[in-house]
Amino acid sequence: MIIRSLSLVDELYKVPEKAEIINGEIVRLMATGRMPSHAAFALAMSLYNFTKKAKLPGIVVPNNTGFLVNLPNRSSFSPDAAYYVGPNSGMRFFEGAPAFAAEVRSENDYGVTAEAEMAAKRRDYFAAGSLVVWDVDLLSEEVVVRRYTAEAGTDRPAAIFLRDETADAEPAVPGWTMPVNDLFED
Repeated sequence: MIIRSLSLVDELYKVPEKAEIINGEIVRLMATGRMPSHAAFALAMSLYNFTKKAKLPGIVVPNNTGFLVNLPNRSSFSPDAAYYVGPNSGMRFFEGAPAFAAEVRSENDYGVTAEAEMAAKRRDYFAAGSLVVWDVDLLSEEVVVRRYTAEAGTDRPAAIFLRDETADAEPAVPGWTMPVNDLFED
């Protein structure tokens, strides 16, 4: 079992902007602009409305929510939207990974380096116990739903959903679907 530095976690609580603990350091993350913010909000609202109506046992959280994990190179996540099933941590960060995490790309999330970092983060999500991760690419107007399975691995999307299609997060959020068009303002 990996033991994370409690002092580093305590420091993370004091960081005023979105940040994660990666490779033993607090890494500050860029604020998002209009398109990614809208998509993340629409996604979280869709999830929230569905889980309340379906009376699912988990909790939906929006951007800038902290999840503490015990991985060799990562101690926390802060997805753009997530669905978590686990113990109530009160005012503290969530303990463990969300079942479903959505990462909405910002303008700096493109290029060779960004792709490598995003692939590493997906591997970390799955290693920590997440079941499904969405990679929301607003410039190509597609949502890449990545499901962890031994057969598929973590670098190939299990499904790609485009405009005018409906995406899902099975098995992490049973029964929930979202029209991809809802991620866009028009």
